[in-house]
Amino acid sequence: MSQLVLFLALVSASAFPRTWCFSMVDPIRSTTAAAVRPSSVALNSQVVSEAILSSLGGDGENDNNNNKPSNQSPAMESSSSSSSSTPPPPPGRPTRSQRKAAERAQKARRKNTGHRRHNYAARKDQLRGRKPGEGPLQLHSTVLPELTQNSTADDVMKAIKRAQNLHDRHDLQAISRFLLEHTEDSFAYGYKGSMLARLAVAALHMNSHSIAKKALDYRRANFRSSMLPMESAAIVRNLLRVHNVTAAWTILQDELSLPLPGTKLTSSRSCDRLVHRANALASIASRHFYEGEPKAAIHACNRLATMGPVLREAQVTGEQLALPWPRLLQGAGQCQSLIRNGTVAVDAESETQQQLQKDKEAATIAAEIADTHVPCNIVYSVLNAMINLPSLNDNRSYERLSNALVRRVVFVTGAVSMNGCPPSDRGEAAFIGRSNVGKSSLVNMITNRKSLAYTSKRPGKTQQFNFFAVNDKPELERQIRYGDDIPGEKDADSFYMVDLPGFGYAKVPDKQRREWSSFMRDYISNRRNLRVLFHLVDSRHGPTEEDELI
Repeated sequence: MSQLVLFLALVSASAFPRTWCFSMVDPIRSTTAAAVRPSSVALNSQVVSEAILSSLGGDGENDNNNNKPSNQSPAMESSSSSSSSTPPPPPGRPTRSQRKAAERAQKARRKNTGHRRHNYAARKDQLRGRKPGEGPLQLHSTVLPELTQNSTADDVMKAIKRAQNLHDRHDLQAISRFLLEHTEDSFAYGYKGSMLARLAVAALHMNSHSIAKKALDYRRANFRSSMLPMESAAIVRNLLRVHNVTAAWTILQDELSLPLPGTKLTSSRSCDRLVHRANALASIASRHFYEGEPKAAIHACNRLATMGPVLREAQVTGEQLALPWPRLLQGAGQCQSLIRNGTVAVDAESETQQQLQKDKEAATIAAEIADTHVPCNIVYSVLNAMINLPSLNDNRSYERLSNALVRRVVFVTGAVSMNGCPPSDRGEAAFIGRSNVGKSSLVNMITNRKSLAYTSKRPGKTQQFNFFAVNDKPELERQIRYGDDIPGEKDADSFYMVDLPGFGYAKVPDKQRREWSSFMRDYISNRRNLRVLFHLVDSRHGPTEEDELI
């Protein structure tokens, strides 16, 4: 039995390799069994043996006492006696983990039942009947929960931006209440006017017109001397976004007016005002173009064009202006297409004119809009502004301009005498110059076509007066090619472009060159519908003898 007990003790000890470590020898040949922890080994072996003997139905205690080996070490006996003398815990007393669990449960019950806490600062919102973020100056932001007198201008600006981005009307009202009722005019070292302008922009973005009106009126009454042109231009753009044209024109006339006579235009303040006034007028024109109000848009473009001499005197460059010419040209082209198909009536009174007539200060603007002359193509009003103002001369703007002015172009005829010219029922623009100077290439570029006029490196490729009809009736090409009688009328802005033959070293006979000279003399002198003649000169060589003869 002792060998069985020792074996079971070894097996049980092997299940805990980190706790038990035995050094066993043959029990028959040796009378000692050494272990690192003999007391624990003896206790474990005794417990295991008692469990096995009790399962077999034997008396474990008597059997252990009668069959105790005589060679058992005194250490085992002392350990077993000391372990058996340890008093068990008193019955009914909870352990430490149980006590801690009970304490946690009690705290949870107190929290759920609304146990009264005596910290008034933490309960003042609850006692006043407010939820977090719903106070008069409290915000829904976790970064800035409340506006106080210690709040900085940067804090207020961030709160306005957050309210605008999240469309938080509660925060917008709290910020408005804070700036208009709870701060002095000297708040944030004089930046209160800028904060009111930013608040008005956010309110217009969220269609909170009452807050925007209060902020603008307070700003105009108390911070007129510190109003910045950039802020005024931003307010104009947002007023146009909500279709408040009357207020937009009022701010333009009041806050972005032209400098007074005698003012130094080259100063930074004057240049800044001129730049933002031009951009505000461009925003007004763009809005009216896309809304289908041609007269109001043309009136804004005309005012923009009149700023040209002032801007040039102030030495403002196109880079400083950075006007959205492509957007203006695209809007004018769309509005012109609505006029052609009858969707928009040019002479009809627009909604903008009706709004301006209701305001005494803006009534004169409504009268000016009503008297505005509408050209055959309203894109020319944008082109007129581009000519008068400093421009970037970028390719994107010219491409939009070509697409807006030249919708259709067809080769009509090639004339070699005055009798072969088409009827003079529209204006003409002719291009003249020496051979191979680039007349045909310029025609292709203006019309935004690749091969409308034939080009070649060989001088003298163009040997007749080539007439191209621009914006004629849609089926004119089929009528010319097949002789069909196609109904329809040309557009009001239709005109001819004429590509003339080159002079100088064109590889043609002298007789033909003399005929060209005679024909050109008659054409320039007697063609009554010739409106403009472009004389092209090669910049690499300058004016030549042929150019002087022309």
